Amino acid sequence: MSEQHTVQGAHLVGSINFDDAETTFRVAAEHLGPLLKRIPDGEVGERFHWILFQADRLGEADGIERVGDTPIPLRMLDIRPVKLAEGVTADEVQLPPLGYAAAALESWATFSELKAAGVIPAETRFQVSLPTPLGVVASLVAASDREAFEPLYERALAAELAEILRTIPHGELAVQWDAALEFAILEGLTGFTGERYEWFSDPWAGTAERLARQIDRVPTDVEVGVHLCYGDVAEKHFVEPRDAEHLTRFANAVLERSARGLTWLHLPVPIERDDAEYFAPLAALSLPATSELYLGLVHREDGAEGAGRRIAAAAGVLERDFGVATECGFGRAPEGTTVPLFEAHRAVAASW
Repeated sequence: MSEQHTVQGAHLVGSINFDDAETTFRVAAEHLGPLLKRIPDGEVGERFHWILFQADRLGEADGIERVGDTPIPLRMLDIRPVKLAEGVTADEVQLPPLGYAAAALESWATFSELKAAGVIPAETRFQVSLPTPLGVVASLVAASDREAFEPLYERALAAELAEILRTIPHGELAVQWDAALEFAILEGLTGFTGERYEWFSDPWAGTAERLARQIDRVPTDVEVGVHLCYGDVAEKHFVEPRDAEHLTRFANAVLERSARGLTWLHLPVPIERDDAEYFAPLAALSLPATSELYLGLVHREDGAEGAGRRIAAAAGVLERDFGVATECGFGRAPEGTTVPLFEAHRAVAASW
């Protein structure tokens, strides 16, 4: 990377290991304020385990049953998948509120108060992170019902987004779509029962078209970004990417299909990879120069030193500026690691 290209700014993917949104906003603003263009609420409360709380939400609907007779408990949730009851069609089901709009509006009230008080910089936007409908349906709906259930869930999530858009000023808002199960599909993984996750014939076209559809739901006066993810269970990917080839191919396919441009794109970088071979496929990334690129190369285990090695490797490939992030959210990281992670971001990123 030539001298005019630099690391610019930092991005917080979503989950952060604090108990409440106010703490997330205050600490992020204190430690990373000028480096951040947007701040999420940390995915606190029932969103602690990302989408798993959706199983309980969906299970409240008439015509929906849980798979199996025994609850599977996790942090006061029952994470058993759902299915359509015998004789019930998806068109007959009315889903309850999914919880994303309620959480966003509650956190927005706190964010706007802190911004008015000068705690959060005036130009910083409030970031709402949402899962793709594919991610929820592939993870939490019985395989036999996924095709029928997908439009039902997509409409419900679109209604949540619409409520957010009605309430939060568009100039204050940024929406991030989290795409993780997409890569389980693209890597050919199967679920616990041995069945593939997808219900459509072309994995690449099917996943890209679905994500592009969600991107285009966001009005052009609202920022929109995408977090591409290989999962985060016990701080491990469900499979380690061989290199950035699948990430690049998928991102290009989504960009080609989306009618509006991305404000930002985030890509993960495994902790073991500080070699040029991992980053080499990014030379083919078709992300416009007007869109921000963030590489998830900051890891708590080796901090700024490890991030610096990965930055150097990426800089040898990318002919553009990029910012830094963690590879996924860190809401489930060990207690006491959040501020050191913020400090590692700060040590390797320049302000805008």
